[in-house]
Amino acid sequence: MLKDELNFDDAVEYHYGQFPIEKLDYEKLIDPIVKATDAIARFDQMLKNMHNNEILLAPLRKQEAVISSRMEGTISTMDEILQYEADHVEGEKNNKKYRSEVFETVLYHFSMKIAQEYLNENKPINKWFIRAMHKELLSFGRGARKNPGEFKTEQNYLADQTKRRVLFVPIRPTQLNDGLENLFKYLDTSEDQTLIKIALSHIEFEALHPFKDGNGRIGRMLITLLLWKSGIISAPHFYISGYFEEKKEQYIDVMREVSKSGAWTEWCVFFLEAIEKQAIKNLEISENIQSLYDEMKEMFRDLLVTQWHIQALDFIFANPVFRNNFFKSESGIPPQPAKRITKILAEKGLLTTIEEAAGRKAALYSFEPLMQLVRV
Repeated sequence: MLKDELNFDDAVEYHYGQFPIEKLDYEKLIDPIVKATDAIARFDQMLKNMHNNEILLAPLRKQEAVISSRMEGTISTMDEILQYEADHVEGEKNNKKYRSEVFETVLYHFSMKIAQEYLNENKPINKWFIRAMHKELLSFGRGARKNPGEFKTEQNYLADQTKRRVLFVPIRPTQLNDGLENLFKYLDTSEDQTLIKIALSHIEFEALHPFKDGNGRIGRMLITLLLWKSGIISAPHFYISGYFEEKKEQYIDVMREVSKSGAWTEWCVFFLEAIEKQAIKNLEISENIQSLYDEMKEMFRDLLVTQWHIQALDFIFANPVFRNNFFKSESGIPPQPAKRITKILAEKGLLTTIEEAAGRKAALYSFEPLMQLVRV
């Protein structure tokens, strides 16, 4: 959409010279800070107590990818993402039966994994880091035409496309570098309370809008990574897009008010409520996954009567949609017991057959008890 086709009457412009904010009304923030801190601490205790949170919460990361991408108009489903990944391990990255939106959502998941590996090496969150994340996020599909890994060189806008109405005008490209320097300096040196620091960093990143596309997804990834890097959560498994999608209009309005009227405290209140409510929801989903795992552990043991039942269970929880040959090659279970295991689980209805085996193509299975917990 061309600039002269847009309506700028109600547009809010970036808050030049106001970040970092000098003063917040902490009287209004104390109670939200306490509630958010308590809720996320309870969620993190669940993470610590889990058998293996990387295995059990792998579907939640994909759920976050679906929701966060959906907020920016990229529509896909959990089933599509997991079916794509089941085929991707067979080297079918460009399989034409999958829509471009599916590729783009999968890239969110890949980008987050790369960022996690980078921070595991104790490297800093800086300009190079967000460019690397962005390059991966937009490396395939429609995003590949939108300068992956490169900061914007032309003015961008946040607009209501259906009404051709500009909502927000981010920082000018000529001042972006200074804005990013201010942001990362604030992250490194500020003594603000940690959740407040993350709240202010998120709104500032979104207001800078440093890339041509993908800013919202990168900004929401950074929330999880900053929570983890700061030690608030012990593993990078806190996903907030569900709340932001549910409150999308309010989310946009409160962010606009920061630049329009200096409503930094009000933004922090909204962000802390988002952390609190999403932590409660994440805890509920995680507890349900853990309960299902415990239930299935006994069921797999009784049904399979094999020393491999835990390995089978762990594989299926991490890969709730999979092709049979991938299970045989990657579960660590010898071929004959592996073949027997999937046959029994399918016969007992624990695995649903999405595609029957045909020629060299292995059967595609879905573990519906887990899928029912994580579909969005």
